[in-house]
Amino acid sequence: MKIDTSLTMPQLPEALTHAGLQFTVATEEDFDDIMAMSKDIYGGLDYLPTRYSTWLQESNRTVILARKHGKVIALESACLIDDGETMLVEGLRVAPQERGKGVAGVLLRFCSELVKSKYPEVKVSRLTRDDPLGPKDFQKYRLITKQGILLVRFRAEELKLHLSELGMNGDIQSSLSSCSSSSNTPPVRLDPTAIHQLYLTTDLMLGVLPNATIVQDWQPFKLSPSNMAILLKKDIDWMVDDVSNPTVASLCTFPFRVPIGDDWYYLNIDMFGKDLDLVQQQFLCHLQHHMATLKGHVMCQMFLDPPLWKPMAEFCRNTLSVELVKKYTEQCVLESDII
Repeated sequence: MKIDTSLTMPQLPEALTHAGLQFTVATEEDFDDIMAMSKDIYGGLDYLPTRYSTWLQESNRTVILARKHGKVIALESACLIDDGETMLVEGLRVAPQERGKGVAGVLLRFCSELVKSKYPEVKVSRLTRDDPLGPKDFQKYRLITKQGILLVRFRAEELKLHLSELGMNGDIQSSLSSCSSSSNTPPVRLDPTAIHQLYLTTDLMLGVLPNATIVQDWQPFKLSPSNMAILLKKDIDWMVDDVSNPTVASLCTFPFRVPIGDDWYYLNIDMFGKDLDLVQQQFLCHLQHHMATLKGHVMCQMFLDPPLWKPMAEFCRNTLSVELVKKYTEQCVLESDII
């Protein structure tokens, strides 16, 4: 579904007309202003610099800017997923000097009103958060699912050397079996045909995915052909332990640069399932797959079943000798009705 980028609406709500803000569709020319506003956001792990141009070209997405006296002070992206029934809110950010003034709420309201006026078939809005949720949040949103967030960092060259010392730099099957006991069979990397068959033509993944939802790099998708078409356009490694009877599945992005500093890369792994040994297997397999091309500093963020966070953190520290960046936090997928 292609989003109409016209911002004309029958009538803006009174709260918006009196906010002193102007709303425009983002363009390539706005990139520098947006990056200046976004300095140090997400602890230097901002994905927008590498995705901004792609976002502007996606037919099911529009990126809205809020301006004050002509200056960009906030951004939000609205993406239609789930066969056009869901508005996915992403990339929300407000300039430091404007935070705490209600700008984010005004921009969110504008986007909801815009989408509702042009696409009455859109029923719900979804977003993903990692900040603590309070009672007021649960008055506005329903919790769809949550995952623990495990963030580690390492130098690629040092991890390669350490894996070599542990005997994990050669054959994948022997490497994996040396660290886990559930299975001596290595994970299976899926091609598009196998992905489509496993996720869409069987019910096998319903017992693996949290609330039947694929959460890929902060984006929650229901199982549907239209959503799968979106996912298969991305550079993602798809993996399961067993195609015929999956227990653990994972999706791993290809590494991309982040603005935390020179030669810093980000690796995102979404892990589904509750078997610790199999999770360790797939984590190692993803690392090994990308170690050949990774250089410099790496921030690796893994999302996993909350009870697995502590043993996986210990595995990362004690076995892989990588640094734990922060304590336990949660990724929460939230949903609200568009009324």
